[in-house]
Amino acid sequence: MSRPAGADGALANPAVAFTALIPARLGSSRLPQKPLADIGGLPMVVRVARRAAASGAARVVVCADSARILDACHQHGVQAILTDDRHPTGTDRLAQACRLLGLDAQSIVVNVQGDEPLIPPAVIRAVAAALAADAQCDIATAAHALADPREFFDPNIVKVVLDAHGRAMLFSRAPIPWAREAFAGSGTLPATLPAELPALRHVGLYAYRVAYLLRFPELARPAIEALECLEQLRALYHGSAITVMRLPAPLPAGVDTAADLERVRRELAHHPSDRHAARAPAEDRP
Repeated sequence: MSRPAGADGALANPAVAFTALIPARLGSSRLPQKPLADIGGLPMVVRVARRAAASGAARVVVCADSARILDACHQHGVQAILTDDRHPTGTDRLAQACRLLGLDAQSIVVNVQGDEPLIPPAVIRAVAAALAADAQCDIATAAHALADPREFFDPNIVKVVLDAHGRAMLFSRAPIPWAREAFAGSGTLPATLPAELPALRHVGLYAYRVAYLLRFPELARPAIEALECLEQLRALYHGSAITVMRLPAPLPAGVDTAADLERVRRELAHHPSDRHAARAPAEDRP
């Protein structure tokens, strides 16, 4: 069974070796040039990279689609490589990065989203440890308990159902698992979810074995992925197992809009310890 990652669980495990890769795309419909957005004097992608460095990753690399992102990273001592700007998904970008970096097929990489400047470094390390602990899985991801009926029935929030080994059986935007008796005949949103309902909200943090990423671009996109618009369903469809780390609480929200950006700026202004966490490690400083 999977267990929540806490002070005595995966979040406290520093032993695994992994590379943190940060896909960074300049174009964004809701927040143009998002990776370069200034947060307390640093581009957002640089703040994310320094969070990743604090996780204990053996290497942190930004996978950029623009020379402007590349230049911003280099100015702040962050390793970055230029990848194709036509990749259909961030995972395709990761696959190219693995080839460019010559990463060993058996090694582990963590995909750290470039728009999450408040991500806890311990969680990055923990998802890598979760994958290292399950040799039968190609991917590790995360989830936390979901108690709000509005979130459970919201198609913008992805749910996941686990098997007895803590591996994903299905991801969906639909409310899964469906409590037939509790929801039968109800045309309105329930006030509460059944206490026995194992409702889990998926968190888009992933660790991969490099061998899977190298196969990914050649895997056919199944209908279920296209219908749900959930890329992780491609892995399940083609037989890859995904272990799911249980988080004790939601992670800090990322940056999708201008309002999100202002929220993160306020958060860092009010919490000096978070600002200090974004300092460059000594070996990375110019």
